[in-house]
Amino acid sequence: MQKLELTWIGKNEEIKVEPRILLHDPSKDYGDKNTDNILIHGDNLLALKALESKYAGLIKCIYIDPPYNTGEAFEEYNDNLEHSIWLGLMYERLKCLKALLAPDGTIFVQLNDDEMNYCKVIMDEIFGRSNFVNIISVKTKNSSGASGGGEDRKLKKNIEYILCYGGEEFKKFNPSFTKKELSDYLDEMRKSRKSFKYTSVLTDIGDREFVKTIKDGSGQDIKVYRHSSYKTCGIKQLSKEADISEIDAFNKYFEQVYTTENAQTSIRTRVQEAMPGFDGLISIDYYPVSGRNKGKLTTVYFVGENKRLVSFFKNVCTRERGYIYKKEKVGSLWDDLNWNNVNREGGVTFSGGKKPEVLLQRILELATNEGDLVLDSFLGSGTTAAVATKMNRKWIGVELGDHAYSLCKPRLNRVIDGEDHNGISQDVEWNGGSGYKFYELAPSLITTDSYGNKIIDPNYNEDMLAAAVALLNGYTYAPDKEIYWKQGFSTERSFIFTTTKFITREILDSINDSVPEEINLLICSPAFEIGLNSAYQNITLKKIPQSVLDKCTYGNVDYSLPIVEKSNFTNEEEFVDD
Repeated sequence: MQKLELTWIGKNEEIKVEPRILLHDPSKDYGDKNTDNILIHGDNLLALKALESKYAGLIKCIYIDPPYNTGEAFEEYNDNLEHSIWLGLMYERLKCLKALLAPDGTIFVQLNDDEMNYCKVIMDEIFGRSNFVNIISVKTKNSSGASGGGEDRKLKKNIEYILCYGGEEFKKFNPSFTKKELSDYLDEMRKSRKSFKYTSVLTDIGDREFVKTIKDGSGQDIKVYRHSSYKTCGIKQLSKEADISEIDAFNKYFEQVYTTENAQTSIRTRVQEAMPGFDGLISIDYYPVSGRNKGKLTTVYFVGENKRLVSFFKNVCTRERGYIYKKEKVGSLWDDLNWNNVNREGGVTFSGGKKPEVLLQRILELATNEGDLVLDSFLGSGTTAAVATKMNRKWIGVELGDHAYSLCKPRLNRVIDGEDHNGISQDVEWNGGSGYKFYELAPSLITTDSYGNKIIDPNYNEDMLAAAVALLNGYTYAPDKEIYWKQGFSTERSFIFTTTKFITREILDSINDSVPEEINLLICSPAFEIGLNSAYQNITLKKIPQSVLDKCTYGNVDYSLPIVEKSNFTNEEEFVDD
């Protein structure tokens, strides 16, 4: 069946990415040894394939900030790839990210207008157009003056875009709000000649008298009360009478400041029907079946003959360290984020691509809760991992080249040591803690010897070989501590065993003696005696490397979006499966 999609040169050329194993380097770990956080050094497409066997469907939030393909050249990145190459490289990464995303998770991809629209079309194809959530517009920096002395035909760019898609079971974001100090907010209201609604104070609720019990839509009780001798007053009058500033008056009467709304709710309609003609203050006690007070005993007030809803100031504000902040629900225009000191954050310099911690804080507030797993496969200077650490989220970060060493590690070490006081540290009261484990990508499993033969890379020890062969055959590598041939599994009755030994009839008979008939076992070895493959119905033998040569492309070094030199590996590195 035909479908709407974006095409480009090379799109339909199959790319068989090698699912390499990850090599744990304990000497580069930092902080808590029991942490679930991992920092991976290496090409991110290879790293994503390496993560699939363990983390498929488990990542709650993915944020990536890939090179924008702008035609500019940054010191850290080559950001000037031909258009179809950029699309092809992003396409493969997005397919891997789709496999890792939790069914109720979300992915955020930040770009500018050079490739954003093209990227949306391929994300529609990969994630499903029905799973598109938002395009978020982010004001990045102040635009001052005109570029090119007025001769440039383009407007100065100060907006970037974040494409957001959800998994198949994604429902909604967490409630999230912007905050502005109340005095600043009121000044803006006055300058724009807008009136502030919250100007009344319920100074005394008076005497509360039970009237009757009515029912809500689900049949639950609503107890109705009327108030006598209640008192209200304007905030300005109270400020004047107490000879205090308006802000001080808001602080003093924070719990009692209110406005009234003509809210169209079924609860209000039921109260109107229950108390016709009553022109005073009414309150109800009930248990909401939805919303922020779901299941909690809640008191709501109505006033006047039309029973206007009393909305309290405290529900749209927050008080922190003696200051009142007006809250506004986060929308799709993010023009309130402070970029002024982004270059100082984390104590590392990353020209052209560094994002402020408040940006990632907002994304993680919207899309995650404490303990959720976050992934950034274009980690850059380590912002996502730093913010996730400070917000008590688990994280996986991938970065290639020297950035993993020169940018990510120093920054994250300072966060863990409590020495990073910039970014969101003060807002979340960060004092240090957590940690990460450090991983390198293994070299390609298959190499070519001096005679042109395909052989297993000599850097691979037996454990590394077993893990790699398991991955290539679609098994989860999980060595059993007691049964040596249970190195990995694909189902409850299907296992794999890889060995460097020549398999003789005697060895195979010995293995078969401990394998129950209902278990299927795949044995991979460099060679075995002729005829052994039909010796037992439930045991299959395959030769390596011959049996895995067509599984994928080995030794490919052209997967990276930013073009930088990769590091070499030695057989001294330890393989650890966590």
